Amino acid sequence: MVFYFYPRGYVPGREDWLIYMGKDKYENEDLIRYGLPVDVWFHVDDMSSAHVYLRLPEGASMDDIPEETLDDCVQLVKANSIQGCKMNNIDVIYTPWQNLRKTASMEVGQVSFHDPRNVKKVRVERKQNEIINRLEKTRVEKYPDLKAEKETYESLKRNARKAEDRVKRAEEKAAKEEAKRQEDLRTYKHLMKEENMVSNQELKSKYKNVEDMEDDFM
Repeated sequence: MVFYFYPRGYVPGREDWLIYMGKDKYENEDLIRYGLPVDVWFHVDDMSSAHVYLRLPEGASMDDIPEETLDDCVQLVKANSIQGCKMNNIDVIYTPWQNLRKTASMEVGQVSFHDPRNVKKVRVERKQNEIINRLEKTRVEKYPDLKAEKETYESLKRNARKAEDRVKRAEEKAAKEEAKRQEDLRTYKHLMKEENMVSNQELKSKYKNVEDMEDDFM
């Protein structure tokens, strides 16, 4: 089971700024495995907590997360930490899903990072019940096929890249054809210059008849 929440900044009908988290550590394993490049992972630093994800719009980065949406995420993480929910001044870390590192030797739900420098930290002074209560009112429980969703996402991205490649190739072909046309025009103008042209009188003086002229061109 996956819980979905609609934070401040969420766009209805889309997945932009959608928050989701697994019910337990076993479902967290699936979320780690089938996350998307547009997902950001949140967790209480150095404590056990839920794995909370925020889905960004395509092209957005962690730096683009609105402050109020970030507040909703870190408050939800804090509220879903057995230790963290009882403490003040805890730290929540967050990083792109792609930065999560999982090895076979790790415990269920445990992760590390490919690049620790790409992990951000935010201090949460206290639990804000008004935020948690608002988010809980938006909670939806679903049983998604995470693997199928990831495959669909990757298929759409591949098709989009192929379409971009086709457009790029068409533009390059058109540019080459236009360059050749311009070159042909320059060559034609050169041939049509007065000093390169031969008058009928000059042809008559040079050739006795049409056959001689044709022989000269052969």
